[in-house]
Amino acid sequence: MALSSKTDLRERGFLDGQLLIAMPGMADGNFARAVVYICAHSDAGAMGFIINRSQSVTFADLLLHLELIDRNDAIMLPDHARHFPIQCGGPVEQNRGFVLHSDDYLSDSSIPVSDDISLTATLDIVRAISDGRGPRHATMLLGYAGWGPGQLEEEIAQNGWLHCAATESLIFDRSLDNKYDRALALMGINPAMLSMDAGHA
Repeated sequence: MALSSKTDLRERGFLDGQLLIAMPGMADGNFARAVVYICAHSDAGAMGFIINRSQSVTFADLLLHLELIDRNDAIMLPDHARHFPIQCGGPVEQNRGFVLHSDDYLSDSSIPVSDDISLTATLDIVRAISDGRGPRHATMLLGYAGWGPGQLEEEIAQNGWLHCAATESLIFDRSLDNKYDRALALMGINPAMLSMDAGHA
């Protein structure tokens, strides 16, 4: 399932803008201890991004690959661009980049996800970030997580996921190592309280 430019006109699904938190018994290794921000959810399926997986590619690497800068420019990149976070967004289309960002940056290709967060997947935002004209809060994700019709609902019913409202501070926090535990804390849950077999008698 993919977002369309008409996202802001459609009725939002009940998981839009929510966090999914993988239960300890998650069978799919792609999502072990994953925290996923859901961008689109409807009868057609769901789409979102893992927000707690690091990626070895740097922003400078990306700019070089896209031929937006040369190697001399890469050395001179300002700190905000050199340290701009790039994460592994999910197992689908890992060669595609997406930028989740605060709504103070909008282009014709930006798609509102929630009242405060938008998604842009075009080069204009990459250029803006490298030039210091980007959004206040942003992270780039390579790849995404997708579910077919009814698949995510079934996984939730089988106790594969918990879900709760997302916070902007957690989505854009660059400290990834303990983001899973902090996501659970939003629900008042200590990770030690979760059973590997929760929900299965």
